[in-house]
Amino acid sequence: MELTGWVKNYDWGRKGINSAVAQLAMANDPDFTLNEEESYAEMWMGTHICGVSVVKETGETLDRVLKKDLPYLFKVLSISKALSIQVHPNKCEAERLHKERPEIYKDDNHKPELAIALTPFVALVGFQPVEDIRDFIDEFQPLSKLIGKEAVDKLHQSPSSETLKLCYEKLMNSKEADVAKCIKDIAKNYQRELKFNELLNVFNKVNADFPGDVGVLSLFFLNLVHLQPGQAIYLGANEIHAYLDGDCVECMACSDNVIRAGLTPKYKDVEQLIASVIFEGADAGRKLFLPYHIDENVQVYVPPVDDFAVIHVAIKHTVENYKLQIQPYGSILITLEGSRTLRVNTSAGLKEIVLTRGSIVYIPVEAAPEIEFAPAEDCGENFTCYIATYNYFRVA
Repeated sequence: MELTGWVKNYDWGRKGINSAVAQLAMANDPDFTLNEEESYAEMWMGTHICGVSVVKETGETLDRVLKKDLPYLFKVLSISKALSIQVHPNKCEAERLHKERPEIYKDDNHKPELAIALTPFVALVGFQPVEDIRDFIDEFQPLSKLIGKEAVDKLHQSPSSETLKLCYEKLMNSKEADVAKCIKDIAKNYQRELKFNELLNVFNKVNADFPGDVGVLSLFFLNLVHLQPGQAIYLGANEIHAYLDGDCVECMACSDNVIRAGLTPKYKDVEQLIASVIFEGADAGRKLFLPYHIDENVQVYVPPVDDFAVIHVAIKHTVENYKLQIQPYGSILITLEGSRTLRVNTSAGLKEIVLTRGSIVYIPVEAAPEIEFAPAEDCGENFTCYIATYNYFRVA
């Protein structure tokens, strides 16, 4: 089944044709109308109630056709402005938060997620090593003053998860006026230090987008990660993060639960974030999530959860036919470049679909044990697609 993705116009998205989401939406849906002044932030592919994909041929929503929800939600993101400082709850927390505040936490599922860069991509991911955070607090004295001598002294005496939590909690609960003063002081008097630590550009950009926001100061606590296309990060439950810039493919458990505490006009639940987040410092290099290679055409990103895995297919134009071995689980494919004829077994027999940039296809259970990528008429360029599926790669 060919699908139409659901486009989200959040304020942080890239505008107009500069958005990868807009580009893919235009290629995917002939009825899509581009507005150069509109932000195109996300394209959702799946069965989540807040953005269900539609079957092109019939106009039905995918959940109605399948008569069930998929365990994952597949997205493309195009980011111009920082997303919120956030964590996603674990399963137990999600059930409790949804029961207590369903207007904010809209479902009862956890939301581990995987982001794979399509362009150079910048994000804040997890806490830095505690000793590095301590050094930053010492170097940027307005930050030290804001957190307070008592908490900073304890961090010096015993650099640990507990003292890190104490300092970050003090920061996130500071008065807005004091936070704004601290940021203004750093922006005015610590340009050299920001540049030396390779934070100047990102500090200025985030502060320009969210002037005086406490989230700006998270730059001194969290790992700043730069991804190149194909590199990935995995964010388990309760890992603090914020995407800052770039385009990515993202896959997650079928949920939209987000606990926010900065860099957002939306509701900030600081108390819950502090209660949920994992206060463990780690080097930025440990945040990269590596795929494993099946062969020269395919690699798979296999997170430590059952809900989803992502298959990256990259077939050179010189390859005639390629057959991908799959298991009998419903999957969603999105084409990013090139053209191929997809041959899929369905309940109605063999079906062929010409894939081009922007094509989104639901691959049914009946397609197993293999799907075939055959040459299309216009097959002069390399072909790239991503496939979201249930994580059968973890099954023993």
